[in-house]
Amino acid sequence: MRRIPALVAVLAIALLMVPVTTAAAAGGPTVKVSKLQAGTGDSIVVTGAGWQPRTLLMMLICGRSTPGRGVLGGTNSCANADARAVTTDTLGGFSKSLPVVEPPVPCPCVVHVATVTGGSQAAADAVFQVAGHPVEPLPAQTGTGRLSVLTDPRLDGSSGVLTWFGAPPTRTLVVTVGNLGTAAVKDPVFQVGTSHGVFAPQWDEQQWRGTIKPGGKARVALPVGLVSGAHGDYTVSLRYDGKMLAEQPWGVGRPWGVTLFWVLAGVVVPAALFRIGMAVVDRVRPRGPGGAGGRPSPRHGRALRMPELTLRMPRVGAREDGEQPRPATASTTLPWFTPDAAPGASAGESADTGIDAGAGTPTTNTTKTKGNT
Repeated sequence: MRRIPALVAVLAIALLMVPVTTAAAAGGPTVKVSKLQAGTGDSIVVTGAGWQPRTLLMMLICGRSTPGRGVLGGTNSCANADARAVTTDTLGGFSKSLPVVEPPVPCPCVVHVATVTGGSQAAADAVFQVAGHPVEPLPAQTGTGRLSVLTDPRLDGSSGVLTWFGAPPTRTLVVTVGNLGTAAVKDPVFQVGTSHGVFAPQWDEQQWRGTIKPGGKARVALPVGLVSGAHGDYTVSLRYDGKMLAEQPWGVGRPWGVTLFWVLAGVVVPAALFRIGMAVVDRVRPRGPGGAGGRPSPRHGRALRMPELTLRMPRVGAREDGEQPRPATASTTLPWFTPDAAPGASAGESADTGIDAGAGTPTTNTTKTKGNT
């Protein structure tokens, strides 16, 4: 019985906490700091709640800012070099240490936290004072300025030869905006984003120099650039004061010069390596007396080739029955050698060697002397 009151008390506390948590989440993201004032070189702990889960946030110390009016001048009023990134947990909360540095403009200062990635953009500020930093009052706010796009945006510029070889594509976003508010807008800070396919835009803050009076209009030109080698369908977005003003598609061609370069490199480099290899092999292989591989060396001209000489001796013991012996194989005779004809031999025959001087055909000496018959 004693456990029932304790259980009822726990349930009552839980029911009281549920509306508080829901209200905090419904009111948007919140930011708190561990110290309201600190000097340069110190650090503070920044905590937040009510953010989107698993979202990357950026924390900065900004001057000339108040939670009600935001950061005047955009990130130009913040210490961007000493910013810190943090990722929210599954419940949308975070806790991160932030070094204290002086912003480039006087205070009042705030700790500005904004989303970097994610579909929905959110931001929150917490009042903070940098000790020893000058403080100046904010300019009086007599009204509010509200910019709106009056004409369709366009992208001016064209791609050059370097873009065909992978250089970053660049364009200029041109749009005419009008001030529909009751106060002048001086040096407005626009956010230009580029997105590819289904990915979220990558935002870049750019400040336009000039003043747009209430009821006036101005032509705004902002540079837009992509990374090297970018190609495909992109979308350029323009946003001001958290409001989307315009979107413009951008079709970027493929850098075919890079593809052509690699194709040529795949053909020229192997051919050059082959030629170099063959030159090295020709240098290091051994050479014979007549040149490489026993061939005649080209530097000495054509080699002299001696004619083949074959001397045939007469056959001994020729047959005496008058039958001619079997003719021998033809042999090469010396062109300058002509034997003297023996007395009593027939014309064109040699008495001793049996070489036919007229026809050049060797025969066997079959002439018999009258004394031997």
